Amino acid sequence: MKKVICKVEYDTEASKLIEKRTSGAFGDPAGYEESLYQTEGGKYFLYGAGGEASKYPEETIKRLSADKAQEWLAAKA
Repeated sequence: MKKVICKVEYDTEASKLIEKRTSGAFGDPAGYEESLYQTEGGKYFLYGAGGEASKYPEETIKRLSADKAQEWLAAKA
C-alpha cells in the first residue's frame, strides 16, 4: 500500500518491515494486524488493516515519530 502524507510517500513495498502484530483470528470481524515500517529515509509508519468491526476497518497508513515507533515496539499487543 502507498500513501502520501505531508508530501512524503509511505510505501509498504519499498520500506523495511520492522515488526508485525496481529489481534484476533483470521476472518474475525474485530481482528486486525498492525505492521511497523521504516522508509529508506528513516521515517517510521504503521500500516493497519482489519475486519469491519476492528480499529482498522479500512487499510490505512499512519506516520509515526521515532519516539512513537519505539513506544509501539515496547508495548505488548
